[in-house]
Parts: sequence; C-alpha cells; structure tokens
Amino acid sequence: MSLAETLAPAAPAEAMEKVRAALAAKPDGVIEAVAREHGVSTLAVLEATPEEQRRLIAAERFEALWQELATWGTVLFIVHTPDIVLECEGSLPVGSFGHGYYNIHGDSPIGGHIKAGSCKAIYLVDRAFHGRRSCSVQFFNGAGEAMFKVFVRRDAARELLPDQVARFEALKRDFA
Repeated sequence: MSLAETLAPAAPAEAMEKVRAALAAKPDGVIEAVAREHGVSTLAVLEATPEEQRRLIAAERFEALWQELATWGTVLFIVHTPDIVLECEGSLPVGSFGHGYYNIHGDSPIGGHIKAGSCKAIYLVDRAFHGRRSCSVQFFNGAGEAMFKVFVRRDAARELLPDQVARFEALKRDFA
C-alpha cells in the first residue's frame, strides 16, 4: 500500500492506470495537472513516478529538515493550488513552534505560520520538469496535496546552483 493510500482514499485502479500512461507520455509534466486531470491526489501521482525520482522523509523530521533548508541561502518557495502557483525567492527563516504552528519570521520575503502538524509526508523530488532537471523538497498534507515546495534555484543560464544541488544530494543521504 502506498503512503498516498494510507493518507487518503485509494485512487481507483483505472485512474492510476491513466496517471501512469500520462506520466509515460510526458514524464516531465506538472504533477498537479496530472492529478487534477485524473481526479487523484498530487501525492498519488508523485508516487506513480519512478522510485529513483523521489525519496520519502518521515514527517516527524519536519523541523530538522526545515532547519537544514534554512542554511541554503536563497531558495525558490512555491505554493501550488488549483487557483495559483505562488513563487517566492528568499531564504527560509529558522522557525519555532508556538500556538500550534511552526512560526517563521526574519529578513526574508518568506514568512508566516505553517501548520506543521498537518504535514504527513515529505518527499525529496529529483525529476525533469519541462526537459530540465529539477530538485525540490515537497511537504504533503493528509489529503495527499502539497502544502508547499522548496526548490533548488537556478542561475542566470537556467542551470541548477551547484552548491544547492550538493546540499540536496546530502539530504538524500542524511535524511533517508
């Protein structure tokens, strides 16, 4: 049983067959778009990608992982809902728990309050996106939807920043 099935009702087998076909036809497509098209959760689609493209991190590691990501410098922070894809570049402030939230504040455009208890799965995702390698850390809620994502940034030539790629690779080793 996949993690997506333990968090939310299992997607119908027929829908998942269509998801796998869609991923085979366009392996670098937008996961959320495939999920919406086939009526399944974003996590169900992610878990249908090849295993080498994703690595699960226990949700209990939220704070330790966030603190590591806070050392990366400027990252790309994305919130992707059916209505908006909000992209913000900035450093992740180190946070603290209080009043049921993980509170982040600092000299960054990224700030606010995260309901960390709603995070049920974290994935390191290393897959092509529109023909280019993309590396991200994706945080999922109990419905199998992405709460937010933290991406390795690109330089002016649209290449991934080597120092952040190295840190991303270290996450695969240190948080496995």
